[in-house]
Amino acid sequence: MGAFRSLLAFKLGAWVGIVIAAAFVKRALPSHGGDDSDELALVAIFDGARLQSRSRAFTGGSMLAWFGGIDVDLRDAELAPGARLSVRTFCGGIAIKTPPTWRIESSVKSLVGGIDAHTPADDDPQAPVLTLEGLAVLGGVAVGTRGRPS
Repeated sequence: MGAFRSLLAFKLGAWVGIVIAAAFVKRALPSHGGDDSDELALVAIFDGARLQSRSRAFTGGSMLAWFGGIDVDLRDAELAPGARLSVRTFCGGIAIKTPPTWRIESSVKSLVGGIDAHTPADDDPQAPVLTLEGLAVLGGVAVGTRGRPS
């Protein structure tokens, strides 16, 4: 019974530590970028972030979802050459909607999470390329086309 209590105390302590660390990170890393920004730095910790980009030369940026979610719509944005997006999730999720004419090149890794990154233009070598890199731990990243909401 003592071993069970020790394990339970360790797990509880670990989760409390993660939550406290997330609270500090939330204050230290504010989100940057708006609907017309060419580069984004979105942070969603214990909450959500939603953005519909109208950028004329989207170059990428970073997204961090820690016990939160990020929803970005890039269907009205124009992709700049060499665009690169870094995505990181921990117990959270990131959804990125892209035009069907973009190609997605993903090197995002997952640990007890999932990644779905593809568009109809993935087989078109002439399509503009959005490069993804990052990590999904106990969370997910979904990148691709979706129908316009009615």
